Amino acid sequence: MNLKYLSGFGNEFATEALPGALPEGRNSPQRCPYGLYNEQLSGTAFTAPRHSNRRTWMYRIRPAAMHGPFSELAHPSFHNDFGHGPVTPDQLRWNPLPMPSVPTDWLDGLYTMAGNGGAGWGGLGVHLYAANKDMDGRYFYDADGELLIVPQQGRLRIATELGTLEIEPQEIAIIPRGIRFSVSLPDGSARGYVCENFGAMFKLPDLGPIGSNGLANPRDFLTPVAAYEDREGQFELVGKFQGSLWRADIGHSPLDVVAWHGNYAPSKYDLRRFNTIGSISYDHPDPSIFLVLHSPSDSEGVSNIDFVIFPPRWLVAQDTFRPPWFHRNIASEFMGLVHGAYDAKAEGFVPGGSSLHNCMSGHGPDAATFEKATTADLSKPDVIKDTMAFMFESRNVIRPTAQALAGGHRQRDYQACWQGLGKHFDPSRR
Repeated sequence: MNLKYLSGFGNEFATEALPGALPEGRNSPQRCPYGLYNEQLSGTAFTAPRHSNRRTWMYRIRPAAMHGPFSELAHPSFHNDFGHGPVTPDQLRWNPLPMPSVPTDWLDGLYTMAGNGGAGWGGLGVHLYAANKDMDGRYFYDADGELLIVPQQGRLRIATELGTLEIEPQEIAIIPRGIRFSVSLPDGSARGYVCENFGAMFKLPDLGPIGSNGLANPRDFLTPVAAYEDREGQFELVGKFQGSLWRADIGHSPLDVVAWHGNYAPSKYDLRRFNTIGSISYDHPDPSIFLVLHSPSDSEGVSNIDFVIFPPRWLVAQDTFRPPWFHRNIASEFMGLVHGAYDAKAEGFVPGGSSLHNCMSGHGPDAATFEKATTADLSKPDVIKDTMAFMFESRNVIRPTAQALAGGHRQRDYQACWQGLGKHFDPSRR
């Protein structure tokens, strides 16, 4: 498949799969070209300021209203049940989610790990996926939140109403709330992570003193050109609404948008294009310098979600403990590893694995990493390569699900990685 993209994040685009499919000079003509239906998809309130208003006009073969009645669909592992009881302050870590032993598509392969909040009042859901089957004749949309998809193993081909994205490990996809899509697996199987954003849409951070360049550049975000499916048959439409899944029969592919224009659209980004910023004198800047995207909250300077990565980089700071230092945060951190090794852990945190360090729970380098870093030759730089770790960070406690706490992939001895930290204090010797 020869995929084509448009460049820029949040840009106003116009694209058509057939010449002249976009009406000229108006959004809702009396009769659309090619006998198409016009439909507007709004991702923000109609009255949102122009700079933050998100909507797209679609010209499609059939309107989205055409499908059978919905009935509730049970899913064994994908949900927004983050519990209401006590939350352990323990540091938590998991091995990769096992690949399924029976045919399982991307939707059926979703597994909820943790989260907070819900549709209509902010927060996030953190999910893993492991799949070995295409979503053939099956389509999904999430009315509760925007989806940030982070592959760890295997490519995903995501066919959406507005065009097709293909992403591989070390790339991400952003699927806006309500966009219908289907996932196929070019490599036969796939595994990765999903952040479900219940709050304001993801945006690029302001750069402040960094200036006009650096971190993730808008032009590196790619949005698909219009592409459509014109096929009929017995298909299934699955929607997520108010934390539950619902299914309906649909007699045609809902990915039938022949042309569209607007700024509410899916996109992809290659994390390897991130322009990393760091210290060239001493000490660490705060890890906010690794911020790719964030979902703003109603508190200035405090995000609903921060999406942070730890990519290849040089560490040159002098008289400085170079790995991530020991810390406790007001924010809560869910971390994953896409590729390679993470520089704060000598072992145990592997690609496909994950960890959760909640508000004010102490964490940082393990004993082996600490000992190595305190005796390192700082006259030479540390070149960290072949790695890609990331973090979903929240201002609220990220509540682990019951299935994640009881899961066979949980590492119940995680705290042991710090037990080897020895006592070095000697009041008689500075």
